[in-house]
This record gives sequence, C-alpha cells and structure tokens, in this order.
Amino acid sequence: GLNLAYEAVDRHALGDLGPHTALRILDRNGGHRDVSYAELSVLTNRFANVLKSLGVTPGARVFVLCGRGLELFLGVLGAMKAGCVVSPLFCAFGPQPLETRLCLGEAYVLLTSDALYRRKISTIRDRLPTLKHVLVYNENAEDIAPLEGALNLHQLLAEADVHFSIACTTADSPALLHFTSGTTGTPKGVLHVHGAALTHLVSGKYALDLHPGDIYWCTADPG
Repeated sequence: GLNLAYEAVDRHALGDLGPHTALRILDRNGGHRDVSYAELSVLTNRFANVLKSLGVTPGARVFVLCGRGLELFLGVLGAMKAGCVVSPLFCAFGPQPLETRLCLGEAYVLLTSDALYRRKISTIRDRLPTLKHVLVYNENAEDIAPLEGALNLHQLLAEADVHFSIACTTADSPALLHFTSGTTGTPKGVLHVHGAALTHLVSGKYALDLHPGDIYWCTADPG
C-alpha cells in the first residue's frame, strides 16, 4: 500500500535517519524543540492509538484546528496512519466559517487547543451533529481545566501504546480534505489521496530544489 505518514516519517525513522531532526518547533520566546524522525514516529503512533481507542475507524474525518506547534503534526500524521481523512482548519476563522466546514466535512474528531475550543468551538458544539470527539491540549502546559465535552490530549497520549500498525491505505485512498476559501459562496471540499506523495516528491526535488540536510522553513497557516 501507500501511506503519506509512512513516507514522510516512518521510512526514515526505521533507517539511518532515525536520529536526524525531522521538525524544529520554534516558540514565541526564541527557544526551540527539535524532534527526530524516530521520536515523531513514536508520537504519531501514540496519536493513532488514541484515535483507535476512541473507536475511530479508517475513513473517518479528523479536523485539525491548531497553530504551528507539534500537535498540528501529530494530528495530521497520526490520523493518516489510522487511515482517516484529515482536514486542517484556519485558526483565524470565526465560529461561523468553522461550523460551515465542520458540517460540510462531516467532522467526527476535532483536535484543537483549549483556548481555541473555548473561543470558537464551544458556542457551536451543539450544532455539529457528526462531531463525536474533541481532543484539546494546552500550548504552554499539560494541565487543562476540565472542559465539558472535550478530552485531554496530553493524558491520552501518555497512556497510548508507542506501536501502531499503519492502516492499509493505497495510492487512491483519501488522505486530506481541503476547503476552498468560500469568498464566492459556500466553501467546496477537495479530496487529496495518498498517491499525492509522488507530486510532493517531484515538487520538492525539481521545483524547490531541496536536498538532504536542507531546512524547509514553513510559515503558512495549515488551513
């Protein structure tokens, strides 16, 4: 089969690049955290097992409303490992644009910070009929005040197994659900498949001229 998360993380983690830095997360205070391919593989396995423990099955829609922190990558890559369809959301959206996309995409799981949940999701939660699970995290600490209808991601990750058998996805299996801007009407969802890995490889190699050891600086919002 073919799975984007395996191609992006595990095939490196299982080889000589295991200790190599996969991500460098910068914080607002000038510090940073380096995450190796081996560590990222374990963390995304944990997230995939969290989804499995909640009864989330391949094909389910997992929406990610996160800033550019580690949780964003755990949500996207871990959900792909579980065979889910991942939809990233723009953090600057207000409750109404978020509600529209969550409803259109038939969101089953939402990953977000406790702050974003309080400001943007709690007021529309009862209008999201397909949303069964909300996973929340705190960007500054693992302690989260209990939120009605939400689960503590930090606690779930700590309890999850580090091993996970990646779902049997193929090149034609849906991997990502992106929405158009909606400036001319109702946003339209566009599905991307796992086979898009080839397009990303070609773009990186020939259009961006990336080489081993290069640092790819990502500043764009995931939504």
